[in-house]
Amino acid sequence: MHVRLGLTRRRPWLHNGTVMTDNTTDRGATRRRARAQLKGRQPDATALAEVRAIIGMPGPDGHRRDLLIEYLHRLNDHHHGLFERHLVALAAEMRLSMAEVYEVASFYHHFEVRKDDARAPLLTVRVCTSLSCQLAGADALLARARELLGAEVQVLAAPCIGRCEQAPAALVGQRGLGQATAEALVEASNQALTQEGNAPAAIAKIAFDDYVQAGGYALAQAVARGERDAESILATLEHAGLRGLGGAGFPTGRKWRIVREQPLPRYLAVNIDEGEPGTFKDRWYLERDPHRFLEGLLIAAQVVGVSRVYIYLRDEYPECRAILTQALVDLQATPGLRELLPETQLRRGAGAYICGEESAMLESIEGKRGEPRLRPPYIAQVGLFGRPTLEHNLETLYWVRDILEKGADWFAAQGRHGRQGLRSFSVSGRVKHPGVKLAPAGITLRELVDEYCGGMMEGHRLYAYLPGGASGGILPARLADVPLDFDTLQPHGGFIGSAAVIVLGQHDKARDAALSMMRFFAHESCGQCTPCRVGTVKSARLMEAPVWDVPTLNDLSQVMVDASICGLGQAAPNPMLCVQRYFAHEVDA
Repeated sequence: MHVRLGLTRRRPWLHNGTVMTDNTTDRGATRRRARAQLKGRQPDATALAEVRAIIGMPGPDGHRRDLLIEYLHRLNDHHHGLFERHLVALAAEMRLSMAEVYEVASFYHHFEVRKDDARAPLLTVRVCTSLSCQLAGADALLARARELLGAEVQVLAAPCIGRCEQAPAALVGQRGLGQATAEALVEASNQALTQEGNAPAAIAKIAFDDYVQAGGYALAQAVARGERDAESILATLEHAGLRGLGGAGFPTGRKWRIVREQPLPRYLAVNIDEGEPGTFKDRWYLERDPHRFLEGLLIAAQVVGVSRVYIYLRDEYPECRAILTQALVDLQATPGLRELLPETQLRRGAGAYICGEESAMLESIEGKRGEPRLRPPYIAQVGLFGRPTLEHNLETLYWVRDILEKGADWFAAQGRHGRQGLRSFSVSGRVKHPGVKLAPAGITLRELVDEYCGGMMEGHRLYAYLPGGASGGILPARLADVPLDFDTLQPHGGFIGSAAVIVLGQHDKARDAALSMMRFFAHESCGQCTPCRVGTVKSARLMEAPVWDVPTLNDLSQVMVDASICGLGQAAPNPMLCVQRYFAHEVDA
């Protein structure tokens, strides 16, 4: 039985007929907690005072264990890094072992653990080097930025920052910068260093008052009054064919029914950690209409019987964090609406792609390393803190209001080529007009590019495309007439996932795209299982060769698919396998 160091057990277990969870503590843990001081290095008074000034004094029951990552964020933001003396003080303040604090701090890319005598940079600039940004010259931008920015500015390569339609993109402190140039990075960095323009924007295009005046939240209030019963809502969602739009595609109505049947209390976790390269639709919707998503959240919470909500937002979206914070304040300040909002906590990711996997996200919300859980049990039964948990991405909840107001038939009638519904495609790469394109489900890549993106860029002809980001494979131009939807691409070695479409032209190489994706997976592997941890790194090295060692790559692929714990390792070989299948001329002798 696995026991977390010095505190509680990691999974629910039976003790004298009682189900124990992370919220319960055994007798031994109680005795350990009562110890006057933890073993090992002790905090100095100055460091302890500095930590307390940032995280606050503990309550009667001490600091909450699940807020560890939030506290690490505060320290990292304030001191531009996590100094060892502060980690020691934080461990003592939270009554945790230093090992437990350090393993979390060192897991996430946006936390920088530093020696006490190290000098922290005054500013961190992250230049995105994912595929879409690479196509737009990110590598040259990164090199030039490192030349121009001084020693006080730390310039890092970022695997993806969710601004693919603005390629090349960067984060300057807490400010996103699209269509970035070296000169723009220098200017933005100077502004940030002088505290000018470093605060993220916090204005949504549709503000609270405008949303309410246009009829917003009326449906959520009608559900609260009993004017729309739960069964009719579930039936409407099922008839509409709404599926999870974060990538898995599980039917929404069925998911609500499953969680609704579980014992109380039930929780809701909203996944807005869209780290898939090429994906940015959740950010796009949050920047424009955050309250439509929140109304869907309120309806889901009422129908399923949710008592607590956790919203997990990727750290690369500081502007969205400000928007969402204000939107929640508006809800909580409004009579008739605040009563509908369960206890809601906004949690901040820390730069780990793996936390897009639902169980890894729950681990992160609980203040732990974002490592996927073994299943069963499924999170609908044993989720956050051992309780039944409904998990959704933002876009799925965004469509709830429209479907319930306009009817299931309206949504289902939107598709093409025998498919039903609407899809939000995040389109980037060699197209004239990249961005989020709301289009019928089942639209083909050729139709999407021609009708919604203004066609290909000047001088570029369609050569290949990634239909579902890093995980969804790479398909050739001759398959551009295959419908883009759930279950349509699998026979061809791809899948739609979160509908992150990256378009390549004839001057690009599919093998380069596949290598970029494998390097991404190697960087983002949580390291929990050997097939993924070792297989992604080894595959990336083999794929750097002019001629691929296909038998070895296939062996590695089979092991990753068969033995990886989660979808990261299982899907990592897809782009590589597609290159072998459709672009063998690029990797053969």
